[in-house]
Amino acid sequence: MSQIATAAHCINPHCPRPYPQTMGNNFCSLCGAPLKFFNRYTPLKKLGSGGFATIYTVWDEKTKKEQVLKVLLETSPKALALFEQEASVLTNLRHPGVPKVESNSFFQLTFGKSPEVVLPCLVMEKIYGKTLEEILEYHQFQGLPEAWVQNWLKQSVYILRELHQRQIIHRDIKPANLMLREGTEQIVLIDFGGAKQIGAKQANSQASSTRLFSPGYSPPEQIAGAVVGQTADFYALGMTCIHLLTGKYPLDLEDPKTGELHWQNFAKVSPSFANLLDDMTQPNIEKRPANANELLARIRKIYSQTITSTIAKALFKIISKLPADLFKFSLAILALFGKLITQTIVLFWQAIAHLTKAFFSTLWQMTLGGIGGACGAIIGYLLAYKTAFGRELDDLLLQILPGLAEVPIFLNSGIILFSCAGITTAWGLILARKSGQDRRYLIAIIMGIISYGLGCFIVQKVPSGTILPEDLVLMSAVTTGLLTLGLGLPSHQIVYALVTALCTAITFAGLLSLVMQIFVPLNGVLGISNSFLNSFNWTNFAFSMAFFSIMGIIIAFWLSVSHFFVVPVLRKLGWR
Repeated sequence: MSQIATAAHCINPHCPRPYPQTMGNNFCSLCGAPLKFFNRYTPLKKLGSGGFATIYTVWDEKTKKEQVLKVLLETSPKALALFEQEASVLTNLRHPGVPKVESNSFFQLTFGKSPEVVLPCLVMEKIYGKTLEEILEYHQFQGLPEAWVQNWLKQSVYILRELHQRQIIHRDIKPANLMLREGTEQIVLIDFGGAKQIGAKQANSQASSTRLFSPGYSPPEQIAGAVVGQTADFYALGMTCIHLLTGKYPLDLEDPKTGELHWQNFAKVSPSFANLLDDMTQPNIEKRPANANELLARIRKIYSQTITSTIAKALFKIISKLPADLFKFSLAILALFGKLITQTIVLFWQAIAHLTKAFFSTLWQMTLGGIGGACGAIIGYLLAYKTAFGRELDDLLLQILPGLAEVPIFLNSGIILFSCAGITTAWGLILARKSGQDRRYLIAIIMGIISYGLGCFIVQKVPSGTILPEDLVLMSAVTTGLLTLGLGLPSHQIVYALVTALCTAITFAGLLSLVMQIFVPLNGVLGISNSFLNSFNWTNFAFSMAFFSIMGIIIAFWLSVSHFFVVPVLRKLGWR
């Protein structure tokens, strides 16, 4: 139990004396309301009230730490809907800049009879630290340094990018709703009571909105009760930054006649940063930054210009002491040097951002590709060799296929194994959606069956014996190329197919060459027994699962390489 807490707090709004209550009691001594919920949460003290809710600190017996309990007091359907929406949004978010909420942290408490009290409750992570509004109180006459505000802006945009990718707009960004974690520089966005989930089709434009706004921070369209989109959050964040820089409430900076915002005379800010904030706070939605990525690109550019400016100032102090002719020459060199430094820094950060995105996207795609291949192998192997369907298909293929071609064809229920692996591998790559794939599941399934079914024919073209390395290399190339064509890639489909097929085949050839060097070849030729396609045993089962999982991982890797490196280079060269 918390060492500071010596009493509990009753959350019944009708309790005549909610605090202090004896710590350890399960019920309030005055009104009988529970003081411990689900044998886990004990309210300790009231933190404050605002809007429709009251906030308490609670002790969580399960995690052995304090958390925050938000209790809704307003009984209107609209207030309850917004409260449930906040719980849903926070439960689905996992970001260091957002308070953590467990899936079972939203609940309703009912107690009392005259009158009966129903209290919707939400338990969330307790953020230790100060809000930016509280920090501003210590600098209200001169505002906060630009470097601080730039850092907080960048972190806030990263949080908004996560929200907007999930089609969520916050709608209530202001200094009071941005906190700085104690002992760190981590910004946390709080109070999601006004957050709104928008449809995928509306994500890049606007969504219908209830009339909820904060004067001085919310954009004109939100105040008017019109539709709002992602740019509403950018407007509010821009106004928040202006408030922090100037120390003045945004409405106090407006011209009473024209409504224009005049703030730059009250803060020492670099021109590029001031222009960014002006663009973010444009009344016209179309003139604001369109999305979080565009904002982040501009912030990185401002940061690089700041570094360049600092270096240039230092060098200028040095060369100013030189003779006049040498000074002019040095000044020209300094201007050129500054431009090159700026371009280099911008390119460097763009490269870092691209590589970081490529790394995590590739890792995710490889994970789902590998899982998809393994799951398909499990399902296909059991279906092929442990059910009557597999045996019936064996009989049917033996009767029909040998008469359809002049070359010997030997296919069995292994085609089920290959087809299932093709379906789930394609499904995993579609789910990953890190290479711009459209979610055309039916086409992906059909191409998965066709490509992997053809691969099954390639490795089984000989009735018995071994699968030669060249069979596997050919199979991987054909299978991968056809599968890639069915993934619904946005452009350059042939390039994706050729690069992925060729590189996957080369990878398989390299892996087989490595195996040949490690293991003793059979009769001078490396061969893999195709018995794993003829009968069931656990060794064959494990081999199949590993084989198709590795194949899914390799396909995903080269698909990402094509998307993040090969196709962008071709676009740079003019191939659209």
